Amino acid sequence: MTATERTPGDANGISTHRHDILKSASSADAPLIPEAPVDLETLCGRVHDRVAQFLEEDVQDEVLKRVQEQTRIAIRVIEEALDRYSLSQLSLSYNGGKDCLVLLVLYLSALYSHHLRSSASESSSSEVNSSSCSESSLHFYPIQSVYIKSAHAFPEVEAFVSLSESLYSLSLSRYTAPMKAAFASYLADRPTVKAIFVGTRRTDPHGSALTHFDQTDHGWPTFMRVHPVIDWHYVDIWTFIRYLNIPYCKLYDLGYTSLGGTKDTMPNPALRLPGCTPIDPQFKPAYELVEDTEERLGRERVPASGFQTPVKDLKSP
Repeated sequence: MTATERTPGDANGISTHRHDILKSASSADAPLIPEAPVDLETLCGRVHDRVAQFLEEDVQDEVLKRVQEQTRIAIRVIEEALDRYSLSQLSLSYNGGKDCLVLLVLYLSALYSHHLRSSASESSSSEVNSSSCSESSLHFYPIQSVYIKSAHAFPEVEAFVSLSESLYSLSLSRYTAPMKAAFASYLADRPTVKAIFVGTRRTDPHGSALTHFDQTDHGWPTFMRVHPVIDWHYVDIWTFIRYLNIPYCKLYDLGYTSLGGTKDTMPNPALRLPGCTPIDPQFKPAYELVEDTEERLGRERVPASGFQTPVKDLKSP
């Protein structure tokens, strides 16, 4: 079943059975990320164990099966990047959105696996020079990351990014500039970085021809773009987030499905609840959307009136 095929059980294409599974899973397990910061090694181990448990489960739902397989593929891509580059050469593009959130969680899991493999390899060696031990096998450094923020950022996004910085031990550099200029500034500030993990998916703008590893195009700052979740569907992202009970930005519960800035982002009209008025619009949460092609319906210039109410008129929860 593809992401665009509808499962019987709900008029919006949401499988009632899958909804019950995800609701049960998220309520049974504590949130994947503790509310108070813990050291990075502990966090990576916690995430690794939960992801490994998910991959070992005998699920019957077809979307959950697909998410398991996409998770395995994404982790292999991240592990390949960890083999190609040192930690000082790797960074992660993070803006608090759902896609890079999933990517971050997968990165933590892969980091722990990489640590275990490296430690086992060194332990089996009869002669280990402590001064030459690799950084990745002995230490969990704060995760290099870059946040290219909108000039009109949502306060909720800013708050979630700051929370993520603390909870996920991110060494986060912030830039308010067009993407090309921001990456150029970042690489000038962090000249050791050679590859950046990006949460781009196939259905995103300019994502259709991408592979797991792509050098930047001519005219752009030079670095390897790594796309572990390139073949994930919209519904896959939310299935992973909800099944593993990963905390996310609260704007998604207000009907936003793709987060930009306050000047170009509004709740997705496909999620508008029937019977609401332009004065008091109500929207379903982002995870109720199914169609990949509808994900960015809220990413247009915000109109002055009508059902697609300007985001500035929406009250924060």
